[in-house]
Amino acid sequence: MLLVFSVIIPLLSGLVLLCFYTKMKEKVQNILFPAAAVVSAIITFLALYAQKNTGAVRLWSITEKISMELSTDGISKLFGTLMAVMFTTVAFYSVSYMEHDEKRGRFYGFYLCVFGVLNGIYMSNNLVTMYLFYELMTLLSLPLVLHDLTKEAINAGLKYLFYSVAGAFMSLIAIFMIYSYSTEVSFSTGGILDKAQIVGHEGEILIFTLLAIIGFGCKAGLFPLHDWLPTAHPVAPAPASAILSGIITKSGVIAIIRIIFFSIGAETIRNTYVQKTFMILSLVTVFIGSMMAYMEKVMKKRFAYSTVSQVSYVLFGISTLNPVAVCGALMHIIFHSVIKDDLFMVAGAIIHNTGITRVDELKGIGKKMPLTIASFTLASLGLVGIPPFSGFISKWYLCSGALESDIGAFAYIGPVILLISALLTAGYLFPISIDGFFPGKFYNDSENKNCEPKPMMLVPIIVMGVLSLLLGVFPGPLKNFIELIIAEMGL
Repeated sequence: MLLVFSVIIPLLSGLVLLCFYTKMKEKVQNILFPAAAVVSAIITFLALYAQKNTGAVRLWSITEKISMELSTDGISKLFGTLMAVMFTTVAFYSVSYMEHDEKRGRFYGFYLCVFGVLNGIYMSNNLVTMYLFYELMTLLSLPLVLHDLTKEAINAGLKYLFYSVAGAFMSLIAIFMIYSYSTEVSFSTGGILDKAQIVGHEGEILIFTLLAIIGFGCKAGLFPLHDWLPTAHPVAPAPASAILSGIITKSGVIAIIRIIFFSIGAETIRNTYVQKTFMILSLVTVFIGSMMAYMEKVMKKRFAYSTVSQVSYVLFGISTLNPVAVCGALMHIIFHSVIKDDLFMVAGAIIHNTGITRVDELKGIGKKMPLTIASFTLASLGLVGIPPFSGFISKWYLCSGALESDIGAFAYIGPVILLISALLTAGYLFPISIDGFFPGKFYNDSENKNCEPKPMMLVPIIVMGVLSLLLGVFPGPLKNFIELIIAEMGL
């Protein structure tokens, strides 16, 4: 029952806030919201780790063969733990960030609903369950983008909706195909396809697998369905941007993992045009995202393009089907979430306290917000991949795995593009810290006052910045856990 509660409790908490937030006092909202997030996180941890594996829990029988079911495995533990920690941390940050927003109760409500639905995605036992929660997540996260209800926010929300629905529809076609050639329904190591049934239909399976990768890749920002990210981030509140970038994009990643390793089977696409196309798209996205981020001057939009690039690091590692590279990819999921949540929280703190939205206006900001920009610098070092920060570890495994993979020229093209991307990442992040602390001899600040955010905002920022270093210094426990997951994936 804990699996069910991990979905139901945050959903019910969110619905309570949505229904009664206009009647609640501000203090009640500000207590209820983080408290509900903490309780939801605790229930998630208990569901993932405290109960014995007693098999799948059935929620609803759709047909005689297909049911909505929840269960746990290594993948669900990795993504579920990450989501619970990040959502709870950003929830505390949100209380201070949204303090002057009259509609904050509505934001809190949808935020908690998304928490519950993401648990449903991560703990799904089959493709249909995952798909239904996946679509529900799109609908419930849409109000977070639309929150301000400005013309720009509405246009960005519609773009997010159209891209997401189009991508999910492509994936749904593939799901129908997978079930038509399978005797099993639940996720299984090596896939669920019936080898006898697929004889003579290999071409169809490859076509629909590629369709599913591109469709689910939309949520992960994979080219060519990536453009919703830089449109949605600048108009969404900073807490929404943090979870969009750090967590919701990863729902596309887990969906692709479930398709390749637990439904189709990695060997089905190995050395086929599907694998090559997947690698090409991921590397093109890495380069385009980094280049666009380097040229972008609007701070949140720059970080959004950065997300486009960095999530495709993960997709490239998965596309190699090499255990070392996949290890790097799964590690980068964690590291990127920690780092990008920190960057967007920093951006939100700067916008909230100074009104500055452009990176070329940040000269001297480090003297006004020293702890905030110091944390930003720690996160930036991690994202670039400077040792001993966390990003270095994941990128090392990504490049090492690619070089030892049997993927032809991509074994060399991949690491080269990742290196170029790292240089571009340094180019669009480090100048913010340098100009923030060393603005130059002609700089004259007539309002050199402290603009640090309140502790409720500042503490999560500092924690995530320090964590980006600690995860790189002590990667052993995470690496050992991920190696067990890779064994479950059949690599």
